[in-house]
Amino acid sequence: MKIKGFNMSFEDIDSFIQHKKKVRRAHEKEVSLDYPELRKWDMNLLSYFKPFYAPLCDMCCLCTYGRCDLSTNKKGSCGINLEKQQARTILMMSCIGASAHAAHARDLVDMLMEEDPERELRYDSSIDLVSPIITAVTGLKPETVHDLDRIMAALERELTNLMASVHTGQEGDHLEFESKALHAGMIDTIALEVAEIAQINLYDFPTGEADTQLQEIGMGVIDRDKPVILCIGHNVAPSTEIIDYADTTGVLEDLEICGLCCTALDQGRYSLSSKIAGPISRQLMFIKTGIPDVVVLDEQCIRPDILELCRERNISVITTSDKCSLGLEDRTDDNPYRIIRDIAEGKIPGALIRDREKVGRIAVELALKKSMQKSFRTSEIPSLTECSPCTDCRPGCNETPLNTEKVTSFPEKSLEDCTGCAQCDRTCPAMLPISEAISEAREGNHEALEELYRACTGCGVCIESCPEKIPILNLIMHGARERIRKERYLIRSGRGPIQDIEIRRVGAPIVFGDIPGVILLAACSNYPDGEEDVAKIADEFLKRGYIVMAAGCAAMDIALYRDEEGKTLYEKYPGDFDRGGLLNLGPCVANSHAIASAIKISNIFARVPLERNFKEISDYILNRIGVCVITWGAMSQKAFAIATGANRWGIPVITGPHGSKYRRLYLGEEERVINDRRTGERVESEPGPPHLIYTAESLNECMVTVAKTCIRPNDTPRGRMIKLSNYIDLHMKYYGCLPQDLHLYIREDNEIPFKHRDEILKILKKMNWKPRKAPAEPSIIYQ
Repeated sequence: MKIKGFNMSFEDIDSFIQHKKKVRRAHEKEVSLDYPELRKWDMNLLSYFKPFYAPLCDMCCLCTYGRCDLSTNKKGSCGINLEKQQARTILMMSCIGASAHAAHARDLVDMLMEEDPERELRYDSSIDLVSPIITAVTGLKPETVHDLDRIMAALERELTNLMASVHTGQEGDHLEFESKALHAGMIDTIALEVAEIAQINLYDFPTGEADTQLQEIGMGVIDRDKPVILCIGHNVAPSTEIIDYADTTGVLEDLEICGLCCTALDQGRYSLSSKIAGPISRQLMFIKTGIPDVVVLDEQCIRPDILELCRERNISVITTSDKCSLGLEDRTDDNPYRIIRDIAEGKIPGALIRDREKVGRIAVELALKKSMQKSFRTSEIPSLTECSPCTDCRPGCNETPLNTEKVTSFPEKSLEDCTGCAQCDRTCPAMLPISEAISEAREGNHEALEELYRACTGCGVCIESCPEKIPILNLIMHGARERIRKERYLIRSGRGPIQDIEIRRVGAPIVFGDIPGVILLAACSNYPDGEEDVAKIADEFLKRGYIVMAAGCAAMDIALYRDEEGKTLYEKYPGDFDRGGLLNLGPCVANSHAIASAIKISNIFARVPLERNFKEISDYILNRIGVCVITWGAMSQKAFAIATGANRWGIPVITGPHGSKYRRLYLGEEERVINDRRTGERVESEPGPPHLIYTAESLNECMVTVAKTCIRPNDTPRGRMIKLSNYIDLHMKYYGCLPQDLHLYIREDNEIPFKHRDEILKILKKMNWKPRKAPAEPSIIYQ
């Protein structure tokens, strides 16, 4: 380019740009989470919500001094007591969960780094606050892939320090362990946000679309006459390559590409041609049907015995991550056709392939090849009526004639083998009446087996505990075979983040209480009474005008339910972040959008400064935003990290009965004194929220507790009356009586709901209730 008196080449321009980038990087400050400052918030929070421990074991076996008996407040050889040991265990669980999500985020960021470290991050124009979690903690607004890489480096450094704290002879105070557990939980929420930003930019996922398309979900949606590729896990990267290769080669319509767990949700965000088989609870069941020809594994929520299960059914396995190698040979650098030949001929059960593009090619070609080879398929569930799944049949019986000498009428043989010892009942985590159902089936009534399918979490413990080695899960699936065939539901595709305009529209009604609450249904499928419970929770609060969000397995489980009109909740309710809206945010990493929505309300509506202002933001959320997380089926360490991360942001969590096995709650007290920052006074306050993490022992208790947990000191009189009306109505519906703690939540006469007013006044009189003023600016931060 030449202009009179000016001469510059494109090389000069490029050199100038590169120089500017080098200068910018040279002046970059290290990303810091400032744990010492965050620790102050933790200690303040824990002074209101004290840890309550319920250890399953009073022994410590972590070093060679042990095992040490810590019962009756005895100390171990290193000097640790049971309280500290339990808090130490809590920190380990939180770190494990955070590490899983951080490793997932790291993989996605590395993929972007390989393409272009200086690539600018893309988001929808309706969203200005792209990274509210990251910005509130670090002050950084990530603009490029390199920024995400810097954030991940900071998280990895923090996780290393936290894990160092659990080493024998390191930390020695239970509250310090708890503070670090909260820190790990917050790191988890940051990692979730990084992962979502990364995959939105990698795969052009939706960014805040309320009306995303409906997709089919359920084991009945899979076309078993086609070659079936099943993807399991949480990292969608290998799945996208499978879909792309099938599309490019023109065989996409000839295959069934489906998924289980969060990978399935992201496959649906990437391509509507992909099918969703179901949540984590369907994993063992779906493998046992023999439907898949090829199983592709990425990371997280994969059964450790998956290779063994697939071998029994001649299903080929491809692992794609060194986090899940399963003892398979690393064939990444081999010729694809040689790998396909070796697997198809049965020389190897599968392979580890760390090249995602190669995975796409091999999975598709292998599925097509195996489909052509098959002369007999075991995928149809009705075939269970013709074969007793004995252990004497040859491996790969779907390619050879059945051993007719071993064939009896199934399930009669298995039913006859049952001795009624009830060991299955005793070991079932959901305490299902398995032996009773088998007894009824022996008399010809298989309805009880079908009912077990509705509530079964698919863990398979009953099979392992049975002394007669009866294939109990096969019996359950046989009893529910018609139900499984018809298992076709609809789920709205994951929408991703909440738009800023949605926050502006509902910020005031949420903070003042006109919208009675915002609920996130998250975590796994370890429900006490089947997936219908989580759908019933969602439906109950949607009808009452709450906003309900869902992510991960909970989002899928909500879809596996129809109301009296035959509609799923995703068909019944809109997907807007507004009163009565049901939002499928996406996979587990999309839980970050729920936390982000509370942060956005603080910043966009209340104008609380965002950058590096975690303490003020969290204090605002705790005291003014009626948000609540429900982890009704929580099972994994990841679910624990998600819950603990929410706690640090001031968001209360209610777990299902199995959540008690995490062995720690944060319980508040009825009498509470907080600060009014406007007047500088210490004032009496309602216990809102009553606890920071609490286990509800039944669905009834959950319904009532959620309504109470959404009450906040900031509620206006009108908002408080709306919230109390829901609390009272649910208490009457599920307990049959008025709650006896209303005196704690009613501040003035004008907050008493009209319905039951006379009875409520009697309760208030009995409790010597006196009116009190609401604080103008409630806070737990000391001046």
